[in-house]
Parts: sequence; structure tokens; C-alpha cells
Amino acid sequence: MSTLAADHAAGYRAGRTLPLRVEIVRQLRRRRTLVMTGVLAAMPLVILAAFQIGGTPSRPDRTTFIELATASGPNFAATMLFMGTGFMLVIPVALYCGDTVASEAGWSSLRYLLAAPVPRARLLLRKFTVGLLFSAATIVLLPLLGLAVGTAAYGWGDLKLPTGVSLPASAALPRLAIAVLFVLLSELGVAALAFWLSTVTDAPLGAVGGAVFITIVTGVLDAVTALGSLREWLPAHWQYSWADALQPQLEWGGMVQGVSLSVSYAIVLLALAFRGFARKDVVS
Repeated sequence: MSTLAADHAAGYRAGRTLPLRVEIVRQLRRRRTLVMTGVLAAMPLVILAAFQIGGTPSRPDRTTFIELATASGPNFAATMLFMGTGFMLVIPVALYCGDTVASEAGWSSLRYLLAAPVPRARLLLRKFTVGLLFSAATIVLLPLLGLAVGTAAYGWGDLKLPTGVSLPASAALPRLAIAVLFVLLSELGVAALAFWLSTVTDAPLGAVGGAVFITIVTGVLDAVTALGSLREWLPAHWQYSWADALQPQLEWGGMVQGVSLSVSYAIVLLALAFRGFARKDVVS
């Protein structure tokens, strides 16, 4: 049935096709969702076991969040966020947003969804919304479990900072929430990149792997100091700006720049995804 014919079919409402609840349930039941959730849920326990066996690492030349992980529950949560930024959290974001449209094409079910008929723009909007919801849940899950595991192992206390000062526990939680929110918003570029790749390929691994690969490349380029100010156009340049939220005096500059760049890239990539998919000849 064509979309044009369905527009005149009795009882057809485009706004009722592909309910968000149905798509969420479908994604919850997928094995990759369960596996990814299980792996991330186990990470705080794995890191805790590593500290228990090998002790807290120390560097005489500098102090990082990792060296302060065992100071308190909030410190352990900050450590999990520090370890997740840059790679560990990129993978689930790329997976949930890149394995959306491409997986339907890989299963040869995409054309049947459109023949239902689900408007193409609505299909993409639903898929991307659910991908973002699962990505957000993952990003929140890691430091939240880190806070629970760290508090159980090391107790509740102030958040000690690499600068040598501390934040009271009552002030640390809101600051950690701001840091998590920044990481979520900074991953919008990765999510949009994976989603765009998902609309141009029928291979989910290609979309997910492509997004992860490009993210790694931008991180490598950011380490090339010869690029100078050009590095500020790389999302990876701002990915650790969330640490500014944990300073005694909260700094917004780096986080605002990072979020602005990520959102800008996301808008462009999503526009490419919607425009390209609207004209795509779907045969799978």
C-alpha cells in the first residue's frame, strides 16, 4: 500500500503509527540491549575489584580522579565518569543510535514498516528518540552505579578534587548531575553521526563501527598540538570539560562551547539523515 493511498484510507492516522511505547519495548527485548546494560552495570564492580586487588594507583607527578577514586562514594562516581568519557560511553551511544534503521534494513523489515505505512520522517524521529533515551539511560547508569558501589565500599564523604581541595557531599551531587548532563549533551554529535550512518547503510556494524572509528580519529587529532586552534572544532577537544563543574568555583565556558559544538554537528547530521532517507529507494 502506498503512503498516498493510505492517507485516504478509512481510519488511518499517521500520528498513530509506530507508537513510542512499542519501539521502546522492542529495543528492551533485544539481546544487545541486555548485554550492553549488563556489561556497563558490571564495570563499577570490576574497577572496585581491581582497586581491592592492586590498590589505588598513584603518580608522584600529578593527581587525577583515578588516584582519588577510593576517597569516597562521590569520588568513585566521578572516577567512573572519567573512565567512561571518550570511549566507554561512546560505544553504547553509537550502538543504540546506529543500530536503528540499519538493523531494520538488515532484517529486510524496513520496507514493510514503510508499507504499514509509517511516514519516513516519523519513523526516523521515533527511532532516534528511542536511541537517545537508551543512550541517556546508559550515561546516567554508569556514574549512578559507581556512586552506589563506591559509597558501599568507601563510605559517604566529600568529593576530593585533583587540585587538592574538596567539595562537600551536599554540593558534590548537584555538580555531578551537571557533569553527567554535559556528557549526555556532548554525545549528541556521536548519536547523530551513528544515526546518519544508519540511514545510508544496511549494515548495523558499519554504522556503529563507523561512528566509533570517527570518534577515535577525532580524539587522536585532538592530541596533535600542531593543529593549534583548529582542535577547538573537534568534539573530542571538549569532552572532559565536565570536570569544570566539579571545581570549587563552577566554570561554564568549556562546557558551553562543547555543548554548542556537539549540538551544531548533531543538527547538520540529522538534517542529512532526514533529507537523504526521504529520497532513498528502500528495497530491504
